[in-house]
Amino acid sequence: MRRPIALLAGLLLAGACALPASAADGDGKGTEDFTIKDPRITESSGLAASRLHPGVYWTHNDQDEGAYLYAVDSATGETVARITMTGVGTPRDVEAISIGPDNEIWVGDIGDNDGVQWPYVWIYRLPEPKTLKDQTVRATQYVVKYSDGSRDAESLVVHPRTGRVYIIDKQEDGGHLYEGPAELSASGTNVFKPTVPVDMWATDAAFSPDGKTLAVRGYFGGVAYDWNGGRLKRLERISVPLGQGESASYSTDGTKLMLGSEGVGSAVVAEDAPGDAGSSDSSSGSGSSASPGDGDDGGRTGDLKVGAIAVLVGCVVVFGFRRLLRRR
Repeated sequence: MRRPIALLAGLLLAGACALPASAADGDGKGTEDFTIKDPRITESSGLAASRLHPGVYWTHNDQDEGAYLYAVDSATGETVARITMTGVGTPRDVEAISIGPDNEIWVGDIGDNDGVQWPYVWIYRLPEPKTLKDQTVRATQYVVKYSDGSRDAESLVVHPRTGRVYIIDKQEDGGHLYEGPAELSASGTNVFKPTVPVDMWATDAAFSPDGKTLAVRGYFGGVAYDWNGGRLKRLERISVPLGQGESASYSTDGTKLMLGSEGVGSAVVAEDAPGDAGSSDSSSGSGSSASPGDGDDGGRTGDLKVGAIAVLVGCVVVFGFRRLLRRR
């Protein structure tokens, strides 16, 4: 997201978002903090936990020199494979990645900074490689339009059970969940329709492995929703680390919510998963409830360890964001 707002956030929060101060070495399961070390990954805008390769996370730049996806080993922070997608056009603003049923990777080329620049956006689908090595993989490209006109979006999620694709638009005062057709068509235009409001200036979202919880993050906070068949019910707040927060993914076992940010050498912080997300074999029902802030008592490294200075910087950024948006 190359905009004055993004630059302002990056400059003001450069010191605060250097979290964690000393990254964990990793547990091999992808449930610990780690740092992305590949200098080619300068704007990690999406994150998705691999099911085929435990401890590996897929990410991408929002703008790159090609249609690339990167597989990062959370135990080392190193890139273990770079995928070049073929069968697609030149990406414009790639903002999201998700893994659906049958280990298929879905990529959202859905960014539109002004919300009116593109009359349509693209979604790419490809099989996750069984072997991690630099390679080319053919992807299917889908044309997407919104029923109520063009808009900016940075969140794409695929339900792990049904395979249905959803997009959340990015609005300062909150957006909407947009539902795609039951099956996307590669030969026609796929119209996404708004269903329910989302109370978040959304920069990314993720389904829990069991599909019962939808976590939506923004720059300064997040919200966990009971999926409730798509009729979202708010569960609790999500604490996010300060920084140009752009990505979110559950760990494959569902115990952690992994929160990433943009920038070279960016950190991915592991937070306890909200609500009753749990693993894919969780027996919890979809009607569970939680008070705001529950599960936020772990004293995590990413929970603003910079103290009062970080709070002050956050306030400055919020104020600056609003003023810049209104001027524009």
